[in-house]
Amino acid sequence: MNLHRSVCRHKTALAIGTVSSFAVVLVFLAKCTSETQKQGQRAAPGLAPRPEQQDPPTPAKALAAFLVVLITTGPKYTERRSIIRSTWLAQRDADVLALFVVGTQGLSAEDRQNLDTEQGRHRDLLLLPELRDSYENLTLKLLHMYSWLDRSVDFQFVLKADDDTFARLDLLKEELRGRGPARLYWGFFSGRGRVKTAGKWRESSWELCDYYLPYALGGGYVLSADLVRYVRLNAAYFKTWQSEDVSLGAWLAPVDVRRTHDPRFDTEYKSRGCSNKYLVTHKQSLEDMLEKQQTLRRHGRLCREELRLRLSYVYDWSVPPSQCCQRKDGIP
Repeated sequence: MNLHRSVCRHKTALAIGTVSSFAVVLVFLAKCTSETQKQGQRAAPGLAPRPEQQDPPTPAKALAAFLVVLITTGPKYTERRSIIRSTWLAQRDADVLALFVVGTQGLSAEDRQNLDTEQGRHRDLLLLPELRDSYENLTLKLLHMYSWLDRSVDFQFVLKADDDTFARLDLLKEELRGRGPARLYWGFFSGRGRVKTAGKWRESSWELCDYYLPYALGGGYVLSADLVRYVRLNAAYFKTWQSEDVSLGAWLAPVDVRRTHDPRFDTEYKSRGCSNKYLVTHKQSLEDMLEKQQTLRRHGRLCREELRLRLSYVYDWSVPPSQCCQRKDGIP
């Protein structure tokens, strides 16, 4: 890169020698700056590059849906995807598009063949060839899948979920029909999360505060299409952190959005139990998903028996984030 800059400066100096070459100087300076910036933005080895900020003109979007469901999953989690297809995705309407998101960079020939076979059978995998699928790349995965979504699908809302999540798509759709399709960030929010300094979730480059900025927990949340577009258009400028949920909350922090905290999103690091009011439930085993689906089919409710393992809270937006989330009885 230093050699490239040196060549650019040398060319510029020659051009300055003649007053009539002023316009040429500007061209050289612009070219040098542009090429140097592009080289500086190259991703580290093994990581996916960030989506480009600007795109060439693209044709009309080939896909359309009222609600898109993007489920982050790993290459080898075939059984989890199979259970989700046969449970909470089984009865979805035609205006719901559901895709399992997998990074395929660096996969073995066997793993890639298995994914190709699965794709041929179900046609519901969103394969990201520029992304190595790993925990360290989850934030880049989020950027790539939202960028693909905004470019490729005409939609109003997206539900982001994990492959250990169970969702009531019928109820989510019913409520979304009554909400304005703009600036919606809907889920279970945390505002008092201490920054992790060790372990799997360690954030080595967080410098904003001793707490994370308010964010919706990633076991399941809903974004409106305009916020997905905002993420895509600004992806090249965003700083990325270890947690993709924390990252999204920080990216949207200065934006005028409708942050809607809803205790019916049971999306913390472990489930609060089972409530018939839940719209989204995280940390579900394969057996949990099958039981919930059978109970819904037979009795029209989510839980065979309601169970509370932990208290919930209603987010108080009128106080500092560190005081936001006082757990109380009587909340789902």
